[in-house]
Amino acid sequence: MYLPAQFKAKDEAHTLELLRAYPFASLISVDDDGLPFVSHLPLHLTQVGGQHVLLGHCARANPHWRYLQARPQAVVTFMGPQAYMSPKVYPDLTRVPTWSYLAVHAKVEASLVEDAQAKDRLLKQLIGDHEPPYAEQWRGLGEDYQHKMLNGIVAFELRITELQCKLKLNQHRPESHASMYAAYAKGTPDEQALAEWMVKLGMVAP
Repeated sequence: MYLPAQFKAKDEAHTLELLRAYPFASLISVDDDGLPFVSHLPLHLTQVGGQHVLLGHCARANPHWRYLQARPQAVVTFMGPQAYMSPKVYPDLTRVPTWSYLAVHAKVEASLVEDAQAKDRLLKQLIGDHEPPYAEQWRGLGEDYQHKMLNGIVAFELRITELQCKLKLNQHRPESHASMYAAYAKGTPDEQALAEWMVKLGMVAP
């Protein structure tokens, strides 16, 4: 992605925090016609052998897994909080509106998870992210039903080979920071999240 130096995340911890906080991603690879194919799905960030890996799955009816099998290189994008930014945050009038947002792009190498037990472990990690108590209900559904559900999906590991994180918060315009923070802090949930990131990045005092 286009990534000016002033918006590039300096701390990998910020990148990983966004991946965990906003796990619903766009997985993008190439279909059999050479065109981009996109699936929207939640992913779980973990480590395998000291390397960052994203775990996920799609419906077996979704052809995306076949594209990943044939062409393992892909891109995953994550969108964090985002909001309009009014030129009113500046002390002068010769300004234009823009958009604030936090985004992560990950280049990945995909491999399918075929083993039933490995798929079950992968599912439990996703369940653990979003509704840990459901794990007990899943175990109580019976082996036949579990087997049927596991056969209906294709699981995969996405080994991250490169991470890009864009924190577009007008860092290069310090004259806007106080007013921008004040506006976002009393706004929508996304705007409030952006205000929190301004504090996290040291743009304004808490």
